[in-house]
Amino acid sequence: MSVSRKSSMSGIRELFRLVLRDVVRGLIWPLGSLLGILWIDILRIRRKVAVDNVALAFPEWSRAEQVRVARASLRHMGRTLVEFMLFPIMRQRDLETLFSFKGEENITKSLEAKKGVLMLSLHLGNGDLAVAALSQKGWSISLISKLFKAKWLNDFWFGLRAKHGTKFIAPEKSSFEILRALKANRIVAFVLDQFMGPPIGCKTTFFGVETGTAMGLALMAERTGAPVVPSYNYRDRLGHWVIVFDEPIPWRDLGPKASRDENIAAMTQVYTDKIEEIIRQHPEQWMWIHRRWKRFA
Repeated sequence: MSVSRKSSMSGIRELFRLVLRDVVRGLIWPLGSLLGILWIDILRIRRKVAVDNVALAFPEWSRAEQVRVARASLRHMGRTLVEFMLFPIMRQRDLETLFSFKGEENITKSLEAKKGVLMLSLHLGNGDLAVAALSQKGWSISLISKLFKAKWLNDFWFGLRAKHGTKFIAPEKSSFEILRALKANRIVAFVLDQFMGPPIGCKTTFFGVETGTAMGLALMAERTGAPVVPSYNYRDRLGHWVIVFDEPIPWRDLGPKASRDENIAAMTQVYTDKIEEIIRQHPEQWMWIHRRWKRFA
């Protein structure tokens, strides 16, 4: 095949990819919203959990507003399901079209210390798509994530995301892999907004209500001295993804009389407070269907 013909075929494939990408983008709002309506208003899967969680976090709101935010959250999750169709066709050259980045200097400066970065994140926006974008942008990302019981599902789900350059760390062997990733100056993402009981979690308050939060991020921050950079993403009104990096959260000891465990618990609370702050900015895009406020025992 001649060079000109190869170039022509490559151009046709790229044109087809761009058309397919824009078709998927056009389906995100209508089809995703329909899935959300089906989820919360027809099948009513975890509807009560979502509404009750919003009410627990925002008791000052009217019931109508609490239901509105829960419904908006499920519609948002429906849109994220549609967006998964972008994974096989997303390329580095799509970053400017699909994403914008705020606070990049907080990541680049943190990486200059050569200790790696501990990224504090949560189930807001579309984390999977955002991590893929960060990998495509050239940052080395390792994400701590539970595996599925079915091997074929692991191969499909993690393989699809790994093609964009993301590496995954299973929780059961996380300590060694995290240390190795940090030594290689990688970014290790901790998703810290789910409930975790003892012995892995410690008591925290979240929206003023007692719950449990995993201590792993604080343990690694104390052990390695790696900077903790909060990061999250949200969808703006035009359907464009905004990925935000806030300033690093410094380690703060309680004082000379405080034990190591007390310092770790205190910093876990600091990280939890940061997550709450982010959710308050974009409550419609957080995952309210998770049972976040289980009894800590």
